[in-house]
Amino acid sequence: MKIGIALPAAFINVPGSMIREWARFADEGPFSSIAVPDRLAYQDLDSLMTLAVAAGETQRVRLLTTVLVAPLHNASVLAKQTASLDVLSNGRLTLGLGIGIREDDFRAASISYHTRGKRFEQQLEVMTHLWSGQPLDELTGPVGPLPVQPGGPEVLIGAFAPVAISRLERWGNGYLGGGGNLQMIDACFRQAENAWQRGGRSGKPRLVSDAFFGLGPGAAERSAAYILDYHAPLGPMAQQMAENVIASPEAVKEKIKAFEELGTDELLFIPCIPEMDQIRRLADCLV
Repeated sequence: MKIGIALPAAFINVPGSMIREWARFADEGPFSSIAVPDRLAYQDLDSLMTLAVAAGETQRVRLLTTVLVAPLHNASVLAKQTASLDVLSNGRLTLGLGIGIREDDFRAASISYHTRGKRFEQQLEVMTHLWSGQPLDELTGPVGPLPVQPGGPEVLIGAFAPVAISRLERWGNGYLGGGGNLQMIDACFRQAENAWQRGGRSGKPRLVSDAFFGLGPGAAERSAAYILDYHAPLGPMAQQMAENVIASPEAVKEKIKAFEELGTDELLFIPCIPEMDQIRRLADCLV
């Protein structure tokens, strides 16, 4: 199982210098990917712009969105942006994509919240079409460069509801879930595998999950406070996430073992404290 880590991009007033230093450390260390969440109605950094900066600071790690709320974007613009990022990173982009659950993000984008599922499926079709180099339509030519990865960046469908996970019957290369509750993640993994099989797809889906962590003195309390603020729109699920924060080296190792037993292909550790000692402490746990 691979181990990735998120950049500290989901914090208010995080300096750009920390993003760059964190990315370089991850690239030189034991991590497989660096990831960023996506939220509009919050004072955090834009996910794709953050990954573009990280791409320039790294050579090895993959760049991953966890997850990008696709319906907030125009499909053609998003296809061009992500194809460009794939080219600029030499084919290291993985797109975790989902429909989002925060209504305030959709109000901020002036996009309908209630039609986001249908919009997402239309976007997947348009982006896949454009990433192949085909013209948008009879009157419009191709949009954006050809991605380095044939057919476009790797796509992971981020979802919890069975109807959303079922999109793997047709779209995506795998599934991305999280929240820390192992039973829920296990159930989602199995639903993803079933959807893949129903679609008659060859091979198997890549299964990726995340887990929140905060290490060091007082880290558990600070981590819980951050989660309850950033994820407040999630209601009771935010409390569940706060209760599952990994707060010790022993817990890191236990969580890794537990996710391995679920058949996880990659586990992404999400920092709850925007300080450089957090990535260093986590790296020490992986030695």
